[in-house]
Amino acid sequence: MSAQIEEIRAQLRESAAVRERFSQELLENISRFAEVASVAISRGKKIVYFGNGGSAADAQHLAAELVVRLKGNRKALAGLALTTNTSILTAAGNDFGIDSIFSRQIESIVASGDVLVALSTSGNSVNIVRGVEVGRGRGAFLVAMTGETGGELRDIVDLLINVPSRDAQRIQEAHITVGHIVCSLIEKSCCPELDDPK
Repeated sequence: MSAQIEEIRAQLRESAAVRERFSQELLENISRFAEVASVAISRGKKIVYFGNGGSAADAQHLAAELVVRLKGNRKALAGLALTTNTSILTAAGNDFGIDSIFSRQIESIVASGDVLVALSTSGNSVNIVRGVEVGRGRGAFLVAMTGETGGELRDIVDLLINVPSRDAQRIQEAHITVGHIVCSLIEKSCCPELDDPK
């Protein structure tokens, strides 16, 4: 077997091992995330995701799962990513600085009862922290999906999903897994028609 195949196997084992290390507390936090998000959507509120780099892509991915579909055809669910409007991102970055690119949007569109989901492997990105702080002022329920330590976000959110790893690659792989699980639970809660055999 080639060294490259061995490296692939090693990375797959490493990725799986991170998810195997999820504690009971972390599983309970993931369950609570799904419950809070389901209630918010049922009350006409929205789930708003944001992050930088690979986490920006994850934000867009998860919002799409809610708006379009995950497991079956059903009504659209209210999901939004703050990483998709290049005019807003570049205007805010140019006029106020990159640290404001999310907080400016949150000030504009996040309302009381919405669920604001910050994705950050370190938990320390200034623009993410500022976004969460503004979200608190808007009355949102605050969720952070981070790496092991939680960084600065640990102490300023309502719910912490801190993946037990310090490797950004492994953390992001786990974030998308958790995100898919939460979306599937939201879908199950908010769209009972999917379980209707008709």
